[in-house]
Amino acid sequence: MDISTLGSLGTETRNERTAGLDAMPVADLLAAMNDEDATVAGAVRRALPEIAEAVAAAEAALRRGGRLIYLGAGTSGRIGLLDAVECPPTFGTAPEQVMGLLAGGPGAFITAVEGAEDEPQRAVDDLRAAGLTDADVLVGLAASGRTPYVVGGLRYAREVGAATVSVACNAGAEVSRHAGIAIEVVTGPEVLTGSTRLKAGTAEKLVCNMLSTATMVRLGKVYGNLMVDVRATNAKLVDRARRIVVQATGAAPEDAERALTAADGHAKTAIVMLLCGLTRDEAAEALRRGDGSIRAAAGAGTAG
Repeated sequence: MDISTLGSLGTETRNERTAGLDAMPVADLLAAMNDEDATVAGAVRRALPEIAEAVAAAEAALRRGGRLIYLGAGTSGRIGLLDAVECPPTFGTAPEQVMGLLAGGPGAFITAVEGAEDEPQRAVDDLRAAGLTDADVLVGLAASGRTPYVVGGLRYAREVGAATVSVACNAGAEVSRHAGIAIEVVTGPEVLTGSTRLKAGTAEKLVCNMLSTATMVRLGKVYGNLMVDVRATNAKLVDRARRIVVQATGAAPEDAERALTAADGHAKTAIVMLLCGLTRDEAAEALRRGDGSIRAAAGAGTAG
C-alpha cells in the first residue's frame, strides 16, 4: 500500500482525450463524458465470470443464514451502502441480511471523515461490531484497489473464515490478493483526473446492482421479472404490488386487490393464492415448502 505508487494506477492517470476539458463548450464536455461513460458497460462485461462467482458466494451465504456485507470508503463505501439499504424495500429482506459498512461510520455518507480510509484496524473494529462470522460474505469495494480500510477488512474476513470478494477498477489490484474472488473492472483514466466517483463509481454501482439483484433472483424473491417480495410501505408501492399480482396471475384488478388484502399486502402470497386457489395460510405453507419460490410453491400447492 505504498502511496508513492498511487499515481501509476489507471484510475489516477491523465485522460488525454479530455486534456482540454476546461476549454470545451458545454455540449462538447458533456459529449466527452458520455463517450467515456459508454466504455464502462464493456469493462463490466469482461468481469462477468468473476461477478457470477460472487453471486454464487452471496447466494450460498444467505441460504445458510449469513449476510451479504459491503465494505468500502468514500464513494465506494457509499455505493455499497446505497445498494444495501435498497434491498429491504425491493426484495423484502431483513435489514441485517444485506449491510453496508462505510469507513468513518454512517455519518461519513454525508460528511467525509478524514483519514478513515487509511486505517485498516477501523475495518476490523467495524466488522467485529457487526459480528462477522464464517457464514457471511464480505464484498470489499475499492476503486483504486489499494484502500487500506478495505484491505484490512478483507484480511480479517479471511481470518474469520467468511467468503471474500473484492471489487476494484484497476488491474492487478492489491485488494485482489486478499479476496477469494477478485472482480477487476478496468475503467481507465477518468474524464476529470483521479475523480473515481465518475467511471469507476459507475462501474462499482453496476457490479453491486448485479450482485444483489442476481442473488435475490436466485433466492426466489423474483417471479419472472417481477419483484414479488416488495414491501408495500407507501401508496406507490401498494399500487405496484397490486399491478405485480395482476401481471403475475392475469387476475382482474379487483381480485388481485382482495387477494392482497387477505395476504396482508404480501404480493408473493397473493400470487400463490390466485395461481393455486389456496387460502392465505395454505399459500404461505406452499411457499415455505418451496423455499420462497413461487414456481416451486405453485407446484407444491397444486400437488398438495
